[in-house]
Amino acid sequence: MRVDGTEVLLTPKEFQLLAVLAEAPGQVVNRQVVFDAVWDSHAYGHTKTLDVHVASLRRKLGHPEWIETIRNVGLRLGPTT
Repeated sequence: MRVDGTEVLLTPKEFQLLAVLAEAPGQVVNRQVVFDAVWDSHAYGHTKTLDVHVASLRRKLGHPEWIETIRNVGLRLGPTT
């Protein structure tokens, strides 16, 4: 994928995470829904795993404001303009 004309390499999990959020732009997606969509349903993980991947994705995109954390609710993909 490209951001501001620069190629950005994402891990498969980062890509899946971005895809889940992109399916509902501007809408808050519950953290558990995101986790279940990106990680295997049999996987046992801590939500810190999600936080680490979100932080990495924000860094790679270069626009951390694009992925907004809604405290105690979930994540939202915001405007990318």
